[in-house]
Amino acid sequence: MAHTIKDKKKLLTRIRRVRGQTEALERALEREDECTAILQQIAAIRGAVNGLMGKVLEEHVREHLGTDDAPAAQRKEDVEQVVAALHSYLK
Repeated sequence: MAHTIKDKKKLLTRIRRVRGQTEALERALEREDECTAILQQIAAIRGAVNGLMGKVLEEHVREHLGTDDAPAAQRKEDVEQVVAALHSYLK
């Protein structure tokens, strides 16, 4: 995935943010923080992961499906890969 390599620094920044959020959630659970604070942290993690998935998926679609020079068989395979990733993610 060339687009993943191209945006490697930005993607790693997002992943580090998710890691920080999960660590904060762990600390909140250990401290037995209020449920609302824990729920808010979970929502923040979900939003960050959704944003990461959206960015990678968008770049994948643009790079692999947004070009007219790919053979039809390759485009069909790329579509199936995107559909499989979406099904897996939305389970």
